[in-house]
Amino acid sequence: MTSGTPVQDRIALVTGSTSGIGFETALGLARHGFRVGLVGRDVARTRAAVERIRSSVPGARVDAFTADLSAQAEVRRLAREVRALYPRLDVLVNNAGAIFDRHALTPDGIERTWALDHLAYVLLSLDLLDLLKASAPSRIVNVASAAHTRGRIRFDDLGHARRFSAMAVYSQAKLGNVLFTAALARRLAGTGVTVNALHPGVIASGFAGDTGGWFGLGWRLIRPFMRTPVDGARTSLHVATASDLDGVTGRYFARSRPKATSRRAADLDLQERVWLLSLDQLGLPQTAA
Repeated sequence: MTSGTPVQDRIALVTGSTSGIGFETALGLARHGFRVGLVGRDVARTRAAVERIRSSVPGARVDAFTADLSAQAEVRRLAREVRALYPRLDVLVNNAGAIFDRHALTPDGIERTWALDHLAYVLLSLDLLDLLKASAPSRIVNVASAAHTRGRIRFDDLGHARRFSAMAVYSQAKLGNVLFTAALARRLAGTGVTVNALHPGVIASGFAGDTGGWFGLGWRLIRPFMRTPVDGARTSLHVATASDLDGVTGRYFARSRPKATSRRAADLDLQERVWLLSLDQLGLPQTAA
């Protein structure tokens, strides 16, 4: 990542960074010389992750933020705290996500997988956009998944209330990530802010650790055969920092290389429809970007 700003002055924010891919991404950014903000749900776990990075990277500048990103008020509060503390933001890594085995609504009345795994990406990116633009060249990195290839946007039953499937709602949210990435990239053309999505691989992390039922059992059985969080973070770090990606935007990566998305994810009309739907759910104007 090339910039007129000295590396020691660059700042990155990573959501879902108390463990797994998010933690390894934050650790890698600290090793690159970034000041790093870690975002987690639990105060004690987030502070512990900060101390782990400080002990691994002498002199690292690391900050702790806590928020339940499935709640829109919490995302907005987080953005306010970030803007108050940081004079700039060079990299935003939207990484926080989960898969749930039961249907549930957030305080905003939205199915929690869609709220956490998709809408939080949209809202945090847009709430921090002025800071990112002022820090350009800067990057937004959206951790999606190859599961987007199986995703469908169920506009008539977005929360899958009639027939809930953990994998179906997760795949829908990950498709939402990729659609949002393309729609936002078009709107940010010429601003110096790039936005890309990625698949980190199937990783042995805490993801789905609390999921019950057949899905949770299956996940635990295959976990020993998955890639490590260190492996999973490599693509996130590459997309966040690689100098050969300066100016590259609206792309999807896997194993640190550009990769074609699904046909649905490349559908321009679907990108725009989900963009407008997301803004509506967040109470934002269509001119938000």
